[in-house]
Amino acid sequence: MEHSRYNIEVEYFQKNKHGNHVCGDHFVSKKIQNENRVVAVLSDGLGSGIKASVLASMTASMALHFTLKNEPIVRTAKTIMATLPEDKYRKISYATFSIIDINSFGEAKVIEYDNPNFLIIRDRKVYSPHKEKMIIKREKLSDAKMFISKFNIRKEDRIIFFSDGVSQSGMGSATMPFGWYDKVSDFVINEIEKDPYISAKTLANKIVHRAERNDGLKLKDDTTCNVIYVRNPRNLLVCTGPPYEEDKDKQLADLVKSFDGKKIICGGTTSSIIARELKEEVEVGLDITDRSLPPASKMRGVDLITEGILTIGKVAELLEKTDYKGLYDKGPAADIVRMLLGSDKINFIVGTRINNAHQDPNLPVELEIRRIVIKKIKRILEDKFLKEVELKFI
Repeated sequence: MEHSRYNIEVEYFQKNKHGNHVCGDHFVSKKIQNENRVVAVLSDGLGSGIKASVLASMTASMALHFTLKNEPIVRTAKTIMATLPEDKYRKISYATFSIIDINSFGEAKVIEYDNPNFLIIRDRKVYSPHKEKMIIKREKLSDAKMFISKFNIRKEDRIIFFSDGVSQSGMGSATMPFGWYDKVSDFVINEIEKDPYISAKTLANKIVHRAERNDGLKLKDDTTCNVIYVRNPRNLLVCTGPPYEEDKDKQLADLVKSFDGKKIICGGTTSSIIARELKEEVEVGLDITDRSLPPASKMRGVDLITEGILTIGKVAELLEKTDYKGLYDKGPAADIVRMLLGSDKINFIVGTRINNAHQDPNLPVELEIRRIVIKKIKRILEDKFLKEVELKFI
């Protein structure tokens, strides 16, 4: 099955062990657009704190790099184990890892080393693919066991990885003497039944917070959950700037009207052109939620209308500083960021007509040149948030 018509949403959430300021788990992922391929890695370092964080970060980075290079898994595992520094007390160099690699045909391969078993929730039931055990010989240490699973993804699959902060939460309690692992799938299925389209981010968040409640709101270990959700893509169109040639105004308006998804227009001139061509009216907003920007406006058939270059510049700034835990800013730029992060396939249509109002030499260069700012946003969305972005100049 080719998965190009579906979106693979990759998200994670984590919390540190109670009292720790650094997380000993590390998650990293990469979407390779030209290969239509997704790779993600979760690693748990030995112990907790800074040492564990270093071990997990090194492991995850190496695992991702070698997987992207299509290195044999045995060579990857041996390289990781030989590279990690040795713990001076336990005399071992140790970090767990789980790797998932999904190719353009929807074929998934999962490699697991000492992490809790991953879950696949399909049709609101647990799906268990065949696992092949592989033995890795190690000098001066006992042999290591890895497990390899291969399966084809399906629409609405949830593929879930987590560190033992999740699986061992609640361990020793009356209701969960051996931890939560056997009940995680029940919890996930219940959440999906309550909200069949629950996002990967929300589900990962709920799993981690439930693990925290299992531990009496004081996590006994670093706790990370990664969720991969296969679903229909959410499309977004961002239109900014008037076309270079005025006779293309109608073409721009038709593109906006026919687009299947949410729509944003950035720029007063741009919105006026589209409103004129579509015979609609722009309702100018008066509610100021960000004092550095003009308020948003409204037009039938468009989800959001904002000022142009200043707002786009702030969008780039917000994307750079925003982490995976959420965005709490208010205003038109923050609204755009939330819509960008809530979408999978983002189409930018960028007009190339020069706006004389933005030729003031006192303005920052990145705000003066619209194309540079949009290209910056595109890079951040692709590299940091794994979005599929298309750019069209008109």
